[in-house]
Amino acid sequence: MPGFFFSHNNMSELNGKEDCKLAEGKIHKKKQKAFGADLKNYLRCMVPHIESGIKTSNSRNVMLSAEEVMQWSQSLEKLLASQSGQGIFREFLKSEYSEENIEFWLACEDYKKTKSDHLHGKAERIYEEFVQSDAIKQINIDYQMREATAKKTQDPTHTSFDEVQKTVYILMERDSYPRFLKSKAYLNLLNQLQVNTSK
Repeated sequence: MPGFFFSHNNMSELNGKEDCKLAEGKIHKKKQKAFGADLKNYLRCMVPHIESGIKTSNSRNVMLSAEEVMQWSQSLEKLLASQSGQGIFREFLKSEYSEENIEFWLACEDYKKTKSDHLHGKAERIYEEFVQSDAIKQINIDYQMREATAKKTQDPTHTSFDEVQKTVYILMERDSYPRFLKSKAYLNLLNQLQVNTSK
């Protein structure tokens, strides 16, 4: 079945360019049409893979089908369970200047798999990058939760970020996720894949 291939290399290259712009503080709030341009660039990176068939030799390339993309609309959990879904949702969040939410959620998922002797260092990094009041990618949580998380990172366990991760997940689920499903990015991708499937 024809479909798109999503190479993680292309996604990280894009993320790198955007992160540089963010770090320099030169990005200002843009209208939705700017996202269209970003999406065009993102899809342009994928175009070489559209007609190339299934690449069994390279497991880093993932085939994306219309069926999988339709499943993303069932729940945020299904969207985030897909590597490609994470990438496309992240691009959408960048257009809304809220990509810190998915980055934090993914950091927490990685943190849960960390070996016990590395927990302290990772907990500190996550706290400094996302939680503390002057964090570069500060997530939107209240003062009490920020303080409670600070205490938990002093003596970290694998569940130190569970409560705040759940809060950020609910925020994405209620706020960004419904907008993503109505976005041109999602609908155009789904439509393109359905057209390719019917060929």
